[in-house]
Amino acid sequence: MRTIAEFEAAARQRLDPVHYDYFAGGAQDEITVAENESAFKKLRLLPRVLRGSDKRDLSLTLLGTPSSMPILVAPTAFHRLAHADGELATARAAARAGTIMIVSMASTTAIEDIAAAAREVAPDPGLWFQLYLQPDLEFTEAIVRRAENAGVKAFVVTVDSPVLGRRERDDRNDFHDLPPGLVVENLRNLELENRSGGNASHVREIVMSAGLSWDHIAWLRSKTKLPVLIKGVLHAEDARLAVHHGVAGIVVSNHGGRQLDTVPATIDVLPEIAAAVGGAISVLLDGGIRRGTDVVKALALGADAVGVGRPVVWGLAAGGREGVTQVLELLRDDFDQALAMCGGRHPADLTPDQVRR
Repeated sequence: MRTIAEFEAAARQRLDPVHYDYFAGGAQDEITVAENESAFKKLRLLPRVLRGSDKRDLSLTLLGTPSSMPILVAPTAFHRLAHADGELATARAAARAGTIMIVSMASTTAIEDIAAAAREVAPDPGLWFQLYLQPDLEFTEAIVRRAENAGVKAFVVTVDSPVLGRRERDDRNDFHDLPPGLVVENLRNLELENRSGGNASHVREIVMSAGLSWDHIAWLRSKTKLPVLIKGVLHAEDARLAVHHGVAGIVVSNHGGRQLDTVPATIDVLPEIAAAVGGAISVLLDGGIRRGTDVVKALALGADAVGVGRPVVWGLAAGGREGVTQVLELLRDDFDQALAMCGGRHPADLTPDQVRR
């Protein structure tokens, strides 16, 4: 398979239609889902020439974590719906690619097992952990400690989910819970339940809270020495506040169009957010990345790296670990070619004047 679209077609053939809808779908009319991709197609690249760069170096270091390329595995839930090996396959593929995997708190495999699988391939894999801050801060701290003990190198706090988005495909399919045999393994309340003498196999549900504030981000920063990023920033003023409140980075994200429909495509708001940050903290972007040219556009407009979510799931469903590897290498090769065509040797060579509307 030579394109992400071909991987999606193969995945759709293999997946239960209800599970395909879960992964592919978004909020309400799915306007933002579509625009995340179409917005990239509206942008034009303006290459530079005669820069003398036979070989490219795609590597970078993000908040102390090295990566072989500026293409990361974005956090997505429930990988075992896509393939029996689930997050284990994804972790092994990401480690093989030498890139960062942001593990979802809603993974169907425990973070300890994900980290162990990644270490089978690389001795020091780049694992970050996506976190929904829970109103029960004691339980949240237990999850933080569990992730730290597993060896994650940063926390990515999702901040665009005060309530759960209305996903009408899931409503039509009556898909609101995992099938028997699958649970969100990171929410097994082991430490707290054992302390109180309760059932150690109890699994909590993720609680969305509209009461979360910058005070909660400060609380998390006080509980860990690891870098803390916030994911779900679309407004430039929130980006400025992130700098003010001392977070290490932001992820420009609209949750893949799965939360609030009709919000802008992430690439459309990126330039304003990058300007607001002014290089003070790291800026990542996800949503709509399907081609190497998309990566070039995002980096030129101010992102340090991008995350890919659905393409990884399509690779996983189509071919397990090897499918994810193929997706990551496809994007790497596509990006390398586009970078060369734009006259760059390193991702940092890309500049805003190389993108036109």
